[in-house]
Amino acid sequence: MDNIKNILALLSGDIFSSALTLRLGVAAAFVIVQIILIWVVVIFFRWLQKKAAFLIKKYSPALTIKKIRILEAAQIPGAIYFFIRIGKWVVIAIQLFLTIPLVLSLFEPTSNLAHALLGYILAPINKVIAGIIRYIPNIITIIVFIAVSKYLIRSLKFFADRIEKEKLVVPGFYSDWAHPTFNILRFLIYAFTVAMVYPYLPGADSRIFQGVSVFVGIIISFGSGPAIGNLVAGLVITYMRPFKLGDRIQIQNITGFVVEKSPVIIRLRTHKNEYVTFPNSMVLTSNIINYHTSTTEQGLILNAEISFCYALAWQTVHEILVNAALKTKHILDDPKPFVLQTALEDFYARYQINAYTKTVDLVPSIYSELFENIQNGFKEAGLDMTAAHFRINLIDDKRK
Repeated sequence: MDNIKNILALLSGDIFSSALTLRLGVAAAFVIVQIILIWVVVIFFRWLQKKAAFLIKKYSPALTIKKIRILEAAQIPGAIYFFIRIGKWVVIAIQLFLTIPLVLSLFEPTSNLAHALLGYILAPINKVIAGIIRYIPNIITIIVFIAVSKYLIRSLKFFADRIEKEKLVVPGFYSDWAHPTFNILRFLIYAFTVAMVYPYLPGADSRIFQGVSVFVGIIISFGSGPAIGNLVAGLVITYMRPFKLGDRIQIQNITGFVVEKSPVIIRLRTHKNEYVTFPNSMVLTSNIINYHTSTTEQGLILNAEISFCYALAWQTVHEILVNAALKTKHILDDPKPFVLQTALEDFYARYQINAYTKTVDLVPSIYSELFENIQNGFKEAGLDMTAAHFRINLIDDKRK
């Protein structure tokens, strides 16, 4: 209120004084210069926007960081124009914040107001700069922790890659354990680094910071129970080594090839190109049959059963079944196929042909060809594979 009275007194009494005229002229010059500068800033940013539009039209790749796509090519122009507009208004705001206190400081009645406005601008800046200077030792400590953890992780990755490629052999440590073990150690190093850096963060001792930390911890604890269970199960499965990528396995009567093996799920692709996903916790509690494991030794045994009447000698049946197996593609000659008699029924005997193969990827087609060869073998021998059926009809006494 006093400043307003002083301004009115100044304008009413000394409006034509030379000192006031000079100050008004200087103030007007400042205002004109700032108007020109604002106009120049607007023209510059308008030119910058046109230049950016030309470059974007000529070179418009998607924005990616470490193979992670941040922005599509069509989204980049909008983002750049947004930051250009923000930059323009920031520069204009800085000019106004500097011009208004400077003009007000030329006149004695408004000099206090000018100092107050400058204080509003400079006080936060001084506070931020002073805080940064005081925080420099903590920043150096944080940088040291991060640098040590970064180079430690790089060293572990180097050894993990060499073990995975079997260029470095550690007795009792399988090559397919290298990458999962590296991920576990990397997570532990990150957790340790966060725990060490946390006390040096600004505001770490404040109640708000601690409250947010507790809230986030509660949310993670209540919301990630099944996920943590799957992670633990995935870790156990990794070190159990029941299968690897590409293996043909069976889980809960679903047979397929392992196409994805993550810390949370296992995904199979069946012979019908159906993709079936199992949570690791379910896989851990299920019986797993790995058909690829047998190929490392003699091979996987395929078997098929037929029944035939007792009138035909069992030696003939054995010979036909073995010959049919040997004619089938991907059936091994050594070890030789063999026949087992699995049952002696009332009217026929049951025979089981067993044959070895190492081509587990083609098991359905191998079975199909084996069945065809068995049918052809009995047909060429002039034998009918049709099994006799017997029916007993009971006559109701009321219908006599």
